[in-house]
Amino acid sequence: MEAVIGGIEILLNWQVLLALFVGSVGGVIIGAIPGVGAPTAIAILLPATFSMEPVVGLTMLLGIYGSSMYGGAIPAVLLNTPGTPVNALTTYDGFPMTQRGEAHRALSLAYSASFFGGIFAILCLILFAPVLAMVAPKFGSREIFLAALLGIVLVIVAHRGQAMAAGMLAFLGIFLNSVGLETVKYTQRFTFDQAWLSSGFDLIVVVLGLFGISQALVLMVDSDAVPKPMTVQGNLFRGFAELFRHKRVASVSSGFGVAMGIIPGVGEFTAQFLSYTYARKTSKQPGMFGKGSPEGIIASEASNNAVPPSAMIPLLALGIPGEALTAMMLSVFYVHNVVPGPQLFRDHMDFIMALYLSLLILNVLVVIFLLFSTNALIKVTQVPTRFLGMTIMALSFVGVYSLRNSITDCAIASGFGVFGLILKRLGLPVVPIILGMVLGGIMEVKLRASMARIDSPLDFFDRPISVVIILAIVFVIVQHLRTLRAEGKQPGTTAGDSV
Repeated sequence: MEAVIGGIEILLNWQVLLALFVGSVGGVIIGAIPGVGAPTAIAILLPATFSMEPVVGLTMLLGIYGSSMYGGAIPAVLLNTPGTPVNALTTYDGFPMTQRGEAHRALSLAYSASFFGGIFAILCLILFAPVLAMVAPKFGSREIFLAALLGIVLVIVAHRGQAMAAGMLAFLGIFLNSVGLETVKYTQRFTFDQAWLSSGFDLIVVVLGLFGISQALVLMVDSDAVPKPMTVQGNLFRGFAELFRHKRVASVSSGFGVAMGIIPGVGEFTAQFLSYTYARKTSKQPGMFGKGSPEGIIASEASNNAVPPSAMIPLLALGIPGEALTAMMLSVFYVHNVVPGPQLFRDHMDFIMALYLSLLILNVLVVIFLLFSTNALIKVTQVPTRFLGMTIMALSFVGVYSLRNSITDCAIASGFGVFGLILKRLGLPVVPIILGMVLGGIMEVKLRASMARIDSPLDFFDRPISVVIILAIVFVIVQHLRTLRAEGKQPGTTAGDSV
């Protein structure tokens, strides 16, 4: 209870409340614009948050992270174009409803399911926070090293059909993190006598290149797409009443979101797949899925909005990000010399509670904002994509240059921007590179710290948590290989196609 009171006191700061409002409303607007998305917006805003207090900067980023999926449902339902990638599944049933003249019903269901999923996840985590505070300190250097390794493995296997490419890109990220001056013995690694490589590749420069500049190039290369404007008429409050007629689907889907959010490298897509599959198998009208089923919209939106709060658990408790967005947030901690991990949960529970309470307030603010401004937000989708591309490009370069006033950083970001464009054109994932850079750095630091107390590799098995994580790594790899083998035996499929 003391932690909750302390968290409320932190939130009463006007700067925190302003950051929360700006982040939540801005996230909805960004999510409603197809082609931008939360990663691009957070990448652009990262340099600005470095001058803020940690809780202020994180609250703003959390606002964008948690609210963008609300806004992404608008074009998904009305235009059959997801505002963010995680709203893609919402188009399956949302757009058919719009074609039937039930756009207001589909949007109302999306808003109410998103609200339910977000609140469900936050309440679960607030209730289990004392347990996490007791468990987190039991993780030492070797446990965190193994947890980071598990995160790398999960990131790779989560990209089904692209596991080989995801693995190569993740190891590219690990390599990029190792370039530059090594901090223990101060030796140069992979610099090839080039002075500009001595400081290595800054994470934010790479993030802005891969997410900001590459997305700007995509928008500028493609032709302008300006969808036809439309107006939503009807009562958007009715979805909350209809949601309670499907409370089982909403609760189970939110539970999937919480579980998948906690596991590094899994995220919204796996949670949505499991939730949608469950809803269809247990529905009394499975034939309606893909044709305008309310249960399909609820499963999709409740699960993806339950992920952001729970994704903060590995970040705050262990200092291990589970996806690109939480990896970007980790940089805010590092800039302010705040080290996320077991000590943060043990010594600063009020800070943890402030972040969760801010997510709680965020969901309330967003729903109220959407219920009264949906028709105004529809006009945001009319912004020409090339204009958006130019704006994102300019803001990205401003952000890169503001870090160290370096033209070299701008050149590096440009290179990664072109590389990101190539990856997107080839349909390859960008996220493994960022997670490889972050998790690779964590693995190196924690392995070095643990080596002083390890005489042989068998010492990794002398702690229960280490054994559990190692068994989890083995299980994930074996299960993935079994899946590849099963897919390879299917008619017309080869093992090479699977990876």
